[in-house]
Amino acid sequence: MVLYILIGLLFVGFGVAAFTAPVDDRWLRPQPEAQPEVAAPTPTLQLGSGGGNAANIAPGNEHTVALRSDGTVVGVGNDSLGRLNVSGWQNIVAVSAGTSHTVGLRSDGTVVATGSNLSGELNVDGWSDIVAVSAGTRFTVGLRSDGTVVGAGDNSILGELEVDQWYDIVAVGAGMSHTIGLRSDGTVVSTNTLDMLVVPDWYDIVAISAGAFHTVGLRVDGTVVGAGLGTRNELNFSGWYDIVAISAGRHHTVGLRADGTVVAVGSNEYGQLDVTDWSDIVAVAADGSLSAGFTIGLRSDGTVVATGDNEHGQLDVSGWYDIKLP
Repeated sequence: MVLYILIGLLFVGFGVAAFTAPVDDRWLRPQPEAQPEVAAPTPTLQLGSGGGNAANIAPGNEHTVALRSDGTVVGVGNDSLGRLNVSGWQNIVAVSAGTSHTVGLRSDGTVVATGSNLSGELNVDGWSDIVAVSAGTRFTVGLRSDGTVVGAGDNSILGELEVDQWYDIVAVGAGMSHTIGLRSDGTVVSTNTLDMLVVPDWYDIVAISAGAFHTVGLRVDGTVVGAGLGTRNELNFSGWYDIVAISAGRHHTVGLRADGTVVAVGSNEYGQLDVTDWSDIVAVAADGSLSAGFTIGLRSDGTVVATGDNEHGQLDVSGWYDIKLP
């Protein structure tokens, strides 16, 4: 009898085990961490950055070019002299536009150029170890990885290519008739001997930009200094603050604030200062050669806005997308 009872208890035990509902242990399992929302890129202030032309958007005299995130280049505006022959360019990491020519920096440190070569501004085939380029009126300058500078083109106006003695340079800018260089110690050098463009007393500079007749520098504290011709108010930076990028045009200057808004001073004859409603901007560039005046802005979504003179279609950028962000 005892044996039958034990056998019965064993069967009951197995039955309970077989029909017990599975335990819900999901609350015991490791839960994936919540992923933060990806914010739009915020402009940052770094030594050698923030100068115009910006490396990814570049207004020339009557044309505009931009660098796409895949290393190709797009352009609009006046294509005379072949300044917009950039459709075959690849592996480009920076662009710059001059009066009648366009320059591109390749990822291997070599340089390509197209457009007018009247003064030899396209003679860049032998350049190597280049980390930045800037196109002026009829000349081109390149910054080498060792902090020295090379140049090609016209040197007859005010010695714009007399850069062979420069050293410790971290950024370069080519204007209409002068070249400027930012040293690693935050000081600035210039090729132009005219008093209006000499900047020997500047310090704590982190970015530079050469316009047609003036030069601007961005200080580490987000303020801006300027030298040169200011007859059209292009050097009036008294109310500027929190600036992270600058660009000097022919008769105007543009600044990008840390909040993605834009400020501008100088001539507004063609509406080149109409930037008060711009937002989410991560880079700015103003034409600095002989054109009437226009301004370009790159948004955080890779699209481009523009204002000012559009006589040659240089502002027809509404269809651009996937432009490389800083």
